[in-house]
Amino acid sequence: MSPPVSSPRNSPAQRRKDIETARQQMLELREELVSIPDSVRQLLDAAHPNFRESARNLVHYLHMRQQDLRPLQMRLSALGLSSLGRAESHVLATIDAVLEALHELAGQEWSPGEHLPTVYDFAHGQHLLEQHANDLLGPAEPGRHVRIMVTMPSEAADDPRLIHDLLAQGMDCMRINCAHDDAITWARMIKHLRRAERAVGSTCKVVMDLGGPKLRTGPLEPGPAVLRLRARRDPLGLPSQPARIWLHAEDAAPAAPPEEADGCVPVPASWLGSLRAGDRIRLTDARGKRRSMEVVQTGKTGCWAESQRTLYVAPGTLLRRIPVTGRDLPDGPPHDAAVGALPATPSALLLRAGDLLRVTRDQQPGQPATLDAEGKVVAPASIGCTLPEVFDDVRSGEPIWFDDGKIGGVVEQMEDDHVLVRITRAGLDGEKLRADKGINLPESDLHIPALTAQDLIDLEFIAANADVVELSFANNADDVEQLEAELRRLGRPDLAIVLKIETRRGFENLPQMLLSAMQGPCCGIMIARGDLAVESGFERLAELQEEILWICEAAHVPVIWATQVLESLAKEGLPSRAEVTDAAMGHRAECVMLNKGPHVLEAVRVLDDILCRMRSHQTKKRTLLRELRLAHGLYDIAPSEGKQGKHGKKSGKHKKH
Repeated sequence: MSPPVSSPRNSPAQRRKDIETARQQMLELREELVSIPDSVRQLLDAAHPNFRESARNLVHYLHMRQQDLRPLQMRLSALGLSSLGRAESHVLATIDAVLEALHELAGQEWSPGEHLPTVYDFAHGQHLLEQHANDLLGPAEPGRHVRIMVTMPSEAADDPRLIHDLLAQGMDCMRINCAHDDAITWARMIKHLRRAERAVGSTCKVVMDLGGPKLRTGPLEPGPAVLRLRARRDPLGLPSQPARIWLHAEDAAPAAPPEEADGCVPVPASWLGSLRAGDRIRLTDARGKRRSMEVVQTGKTGCWAESQRTLYVAPGTLLRRIPVTGRDLPDGPPHDAAVGALPATPSALLLRAGDLLRVTRDQQPGQPATLDAEGKVVAPASIGCTLPEVFDDVRSGEPIWFDDGKIGGVVEQMEDDHVLVRITRAGLDGEKLRADKGINLPESDLHIPALTAQDLIDLEFIAANADVVELSFANNADDVEQLEAELRRLGRPDLAIVLKIETRRGFENLPQMLLSAMQGPCCGIMIARGDLAVESGFERLAELQEEILWICEAAHVPVIWATQVLESLAKEGLPSRAEVTDAAMGHRAECVMLNKGPHVLEAVRVLDDILCRMRSHQTKKRTLLRELRLAHGLYDIAPSEGKQGKHGKKSGKHKKH
């Protein structure tokens, strides 16, 4: 067979030209990287000794990514050289390695001159990242290099066994959210952890999350005091599970756990004491429907009753006891009692696309829209907000989101005491907006500090008890510097800092915030994907979290992959397929955070298994070519052992590992 004819595109002359073009482009790129302006050099000089090399590598990476490198990458790939696609942790060393190869191909000598790379090879960059991850998060469990962080529920303060079991299952970091509970509760959680560490023989970092300036909806006018007691039916409409009702004395708190009862009904203590199993209770409910329930069990603090049909009770609803000795046979006179006080039902504003909403600066309870006799809106619905000062920075035409992005709108008009919002996105049947739901203003230039007055109080406890502090809603370098100044004031300049990236401004200012955080001895980044998705748009989240991972790898700063990881598993006991894939993607970070839930222990077990399996397949952007067991299948179905293959060798089954 005659050899292929060289085309102009792959001729020796064209190859020499491609080598020379790539060499010149790489030399120019290197010269740009090492020519650091004085303003940036001052930031590098301010870096803590732990991060001096890393800060310089970050600056090199950011400068390299200011231009479109794709044409150069294609040319380098065609020459069989590194295309710079995995240069994050060792930028200048990668460029020098490529330049050395290009000079050798061109028959020339290469000398890097006086600007030698501080991160001199891949292993060095990886070592720096691992060292910083160990400093921040502690050593990872054997078999996986990604740590597991678990957010504590309030019950953990009174349940030391839960913390013990989480630690034994593989929890590496215990996270306490200061937006919930108080210092006494947090102290009990930490005490349980330290005791569990001694029992298990393992260590665990205490990570405390400052609440931050969370912008949320204000209160609403309470709804009616009515209790819905719901009976379940099967797909055919037949009763499948009765409503379980806990009757208790109206002057005592209900003793039944909420998960055991569909509702707790207060009644007079004397009437409650007269009830016996088998008694029937008849009533006309709040809708005027005749209903009945049967007493099935009595006790010292209350009794259980069941109803085969759904009923609604309100304060004052009359309950008539019909004592029975047999089936519906009365053995005494009826005995009436009235239902005691019930809490008001949480109310909500039903909003549809096209509706107007007044977001007020005060904390007066919000109200639904006022309608005239024909059903036309006379006054739009209204609701307050927790940080009215943000509206000083809001402008007409800017988007606004409520309740984790479920409801979207546009600021239509600014007034002294309120902002008028036109709802642009809601469900087909509308969405309900309740009190204490998040508000996001992704395109507004908000001037609110990341540290609130409450954060400063909580910081005193954190400085005395925690290993790591998380700064919520970090938006710029000033926020980081303010936290560092407070830690110095409290005598804890060594306390590790994690910046939570959950706003567009935080993402856009990430490089400057990193360089500020790297002035301390230990820092990290959390990708808080819940608010970040709302702020940036859900369709952009995947792109943003990739960029955060790249930039932090260049800075050798560990990343925590957070928000809704295996959430269905933790809360309901069964994960979705998408959640399993998402958890596996978290392997590219240094830590994955789980939120609280009744099945969180199982979530830790599953996550540990996923991360251990992924360790041999992926590290950061690098795919690892572990033995692929499926590749043996071709040999397993080859001709039986003893027969001669095409090349005269015996072909048998490939040994499996």
